[in-house]
Amino acid sequence: MVRRRHAEQMQPRVLVVDDEPGVRTALRRGLTAEGMEVAVAVEGVEALRLAATGSFDVVVLDVMLPGLSGYRVLERLRGQGITTPVLLLSAKDGEVDQADGLDLGADGYLVKPFSFLVLTAQVRALARRGESSARHARLRVGELEIDRDAREVSWAGSPVALSPREYGLLVALASRPGTVVPKEDLLRQVWGADQFVTRNVVEVYVGYLRRKLTAAGAGHLVRTVRGHGYQVSVEPDQDEVAAAEPTKPRGGDGSR
Repeated sequence: MVRRRHAEQMQPRVLVVDDEPGVRTALRRGLTAEGMEVAVAVEGVEALRLAATGSFDVVVLDVMLPGLSGYRVLERLRGQGITTPVLLLSAKDGEVDQADGLDLGADGYLVKPFSFLVLTAQVRALARRGESSARHARLRVGELEIDRDAREVSWAGSPVALSPREYGLLVALASRPGTVVPKEDLLRQVWGADQFVTRNVVEVYVGYLRRKLTAAGAGHLVRTVRGHGYQVSVEPDQDEVAAAEPTKPRGGDGSR
């Protein structure tokens, strides 16, 4: 079970999306220094994939992105029912541009260049707003229950003690039950795209997580989909079921 002091429990998880390396790095470093957990994305499709997990408290989203614009990312998130607060960043300062973003479901709009002090204040305000949402309170997948506010995990009512990284991996996977999550997504979401870690780190920590889940009776929960990534499923793998079933004698039911 991951227990933290109140201040640490309220530490916001922020996804920063900007294709400008300088802006992205400055925001990651600055928000991290302010006590926030930060992951980054560099283009729209990647941003949508990460934000759709619902595991962030705030998304700081640039409007002009390669692949998929910030407006379209926001539109699709809201269309999927993802209510994570979104702060749009844009070099466009026109009233129509701001109105378009807000109409699509943005919770704030900052014009570049902006004050980092103001951005930080807005991120904190949006994170506090998100804390009151029931969506952030508990996540359930079968017998698995994750209390996001307390950062506690249980299986079938019994607590499961996890490290912060293991907890982050489980939340990232359990937020998308039945969906195969690539290692690259887990790496960016849990460690951040700008940190110098490799895909092997994901494998190591998934191994740690599995051992603890197995000890709790949930060894089947996290599956490996070879060549693609990992997924959370409450149904045991059919190969595991077949291996667990006794082999019937040849010749029908074995009677003579």
